[in-house]
Amino acid sequence: MLYIIAFGVIIVILVSWIISVQRSFVVLDENINNAMSQIGVQLSSRWDALTSLLDLTKGYASHEYETMTETIKARRSITKDSSPGDITKQENIIVEAMGKIMAVAENYPDLKADKTYIKTMDAVNQYENMLRTSRLIYNDSVTKLNRAIRMFPASMIAGIIGFAKRTYLEAVDEKTNMPSMK
Repeated sequence: MLYIIAFGVIIVILVSWIISVQRSFVVLDENINNAMSQIGVQLSSRWDALTSLLDLTKGYASHEYETMTETIKARRSITKDSSPGDITKQENIIVEAMGKIMAVAENYPDLKADKTYIKTMDAVNQYENMLRTSRLIYNDSVTKLNRAIRMFPASMIAGIIGFAKRTYLEAVDEKTNMPSMK
């Protein structure tokens, strides 16, 4: 009888520990999902600012306007279920569109001096800074989850209860080569 009680207590302790670990993983996973959603919001805001910039270039270079309009139509939204690869693809499209818009502005000094253009470029820069912060938060959240998954004894059950290491967001190579937006 004593063995049955001891075995029952051990089972209760083990189940309680598994529930506790699972709850901790869920909290960390939801932090990552929230960070990814925030990145999606920032990318959407950048797309809106780029669309405004594109509208400003319409009168200056109609052929570039049509090309960039197609690029912007090709965008898709980022959700909490998106992967870091999806973010990279979106940012590559944004970098390409920004390069084209900046090329048009370089060719048309009146556009570059336009107050609306300057304000919109400032908005693009602001959204870029907010996106950078969101990326840092995402990577920090991924670090916390990955660390928890790798630590013993939780590492023994992480895969069993459905948690795996997440991938970090990497810097977009084209961004480092991009000229100043001002």
